[in-house]
Amino acid sequence: MNASDLDVMVPPAQELDLAGRCLSISPLVVGELPAMLKAVRPFAQQLAGDPDWLALLAEHGDALLSALALGSRQPREWVDALPLDEAIALAAAVFEVNADFFVHRVAPKIGTLAQSLSGRLAGPTPSPA
Repeated sequence: MNASDLDVMVPPAQELDLAGRCLSISPLVVGELPAMLKAVRPFAQQLAGDPDWLALLAEHGDALLSALALGSRQPREWVDALPLDEAIALAAAVFEVNADFFVHRVAPKIGTLAQSLSGRLAGPTPSPA
């Protein structure tokens, strides 16, 4: 296993200077996953490829800002006060560092679950007795 293989398995942290703070954005740990999954559920499928951060902010602003606070390990109030360009840089870093988790694990599961539920809901409905 070489260094690039290890970077794929455990991506290196990204250093960002935002709003007077030097942040180290690193992959989520197990204890952070439940809150992050809850935050990204409304927009998980939109994370594949090159997300439109402005559209995500417009459509899922509260959930996205919560996810950024969790992913950066910063208070939500601090994230809320970021200028737009810095918030987009933070979003890109948080989701890039955790891309394997979101794009390859979360988004497909949500899509599969939606299809499964859709199939069940479209099936025959029992008649009242």
